[in-house]
Amino acid sequence: MKREDLCLIALRRIMRATELSGRDFARISGVTAVQFKVLQTVAEFDCVTAKHIATTLRVSQATVTSLVDRLVCKELVVREKSDVDKRRTNIVITEKGAQTLRYAPDPLHQKFVRKFVALEDWEQSMLVSSLERVATMIDAEDIDASPLFDTGDIQKNN
Repeated sequence: MKREDLCLIALRRIMRATELSGRDFARISGVTAVQFKVLQTVAEFDCVTAKHIATTLRVSQATVTSLVDRLVCKELVVREKSDVDKRRTNIVITEKGAQTLRYAPDPLHQKFVRKFVALEDWEQSMLVSSLERVATMIDAEDIDASPLFDTGDIQKNN
């Protein structure tokens, strides 16, 4: 088999694994992997702003606002006005949100991170370089993406 076919097969396997894992994760946990990452970020910092989440996840503030709207609808987080600065709105996790974090299965991106950090430094560098090159080859280097596995438009995940 030609190398380009082997490469495309590997990419397709990654895409399918991401898609299948995302579906299973959402079915079991009730949230998408991206929503879960936002929920983790809120829990990690107790109360945060949308801007802080956007910076942490490396996505636009509009994307975060959309994701937080969905989490609010599911009663996993609430928006509260800051006691210190009334212009600032904090996002705070609810007990239901904390339970979602406790009982959700391990998202695919966390499994990947555990295995990735166990690699030698040179292997990590090689993988990062190769994947960045692939993203450039398919003109994907400017696509808004957070550091996790998920499929589809991150603003449209239910």
